[in-house]
Amino acid sequence: MTRRGIEWLSAAADDPVMCRAVWADDPRTPCMLSAGRLFDVVTIEERIGLEAFDQLVCRGLPLGPAMLDHKAQRVGFFLSSRSQETFAHFVGRETQTPPPHRYLSLGSAVVVPGPMPLSGDRYQWLRAPVRRPEANPLRPVALATMLVAAAELVARVDRYGEQYPSPAAVAMAVPERTATDAG
Repeated sequence: MTRRGIEWLSAAADDPVMCRAVWADDPRTPCMLSAGRLFDVVTIEERIGLEAFDQLVCRGLPLGPAMLDHKAQRVGFFLSSRSQETFAHFVGRETQTPPPHRYLSLGSAVVVPGPMPLSGDRYQWLRAPVRRPEANPLRPVALATMLVAAAELVARVDRYGEQYPSPAAVAMAVPERTATDAG
């Protein structure tokens, strides 16, 4: 994360100076920030979130900062503040049954990774902010579309795994025969 990314992100803290001081002392330290003023955050189950993240990156679609909470197994996508109506509209256009997600806006808080988390830390950046993200009206549209597509893909993979289990899964489900079973 760059200095400008740290300045932008820490500005959402109740005490931005204290937040930057904590990060200067230990850049791995997560920080709780208020959502809704500088950014909103959409969180979703990890498998769906990682698939959506990969699709957004591979397709070169608009994407802001994104983070991963390993313990909660959730991915968080940062959007411009006050994007909830647009996001919800486009999720609704894609499906009647949206994937379970949380939209964090004004009155919510989110724990974000420090500027330099290590690989074993609970909170990780998938895409750290390098500066104040530019407002892009297509970001909530792209995120809504990819979250729905990723949820459908993950559900399809799960159904495939149930219909066509791997040889290892079949072997674990079938008890071994012993010499006394054979006769």
